[in-house]
Amino acid sequence: MGTIVISGTVVLVVLGFQNPVWWLAAVAVLFLYLQYGHGSTSTPSGGGPSGGGSGVVPGSYRAYRDRRDKQAKWERRYRRERPFESRRQAREKGK
Repeated sequence: MGTIVISGTVVLVVLGFQNPVWWLAAVAVLFLYLQYGHGSTSTPSGGGPSGGGSGVVPGSYRAYRDRRDKQAKWERRYRRERPFESRRQAREKGK
C-alpha cells in the first residue's frame, strides 16, 4: 500500500511542474495516507473505543466490543427519541 501511495505522490509531483494544483493533490494524498492508512490495520487500538466510524479492522476483541456497544447505545437512544421514525424504518425494512 505504501509503495502505491509513494509512486502516486511522485507522479503528482511530476505533473505539478506544469500545473501546481497537482502538488496540492500530492500533499493531500500524503496527508490522508498518514492520517488514515499508515499502520491502521497493524497497530491495535489502545483498548478504548476508537474514533467513530473510521472503518478500521479492530485490533482486539475489546475494541470491537466497545464499538459495538457504543453503536447499540446510539441506536437505543435514536429509537427512544424518535419513535415514529424508528417504527417507519422498521416497517420499510420488513417489506
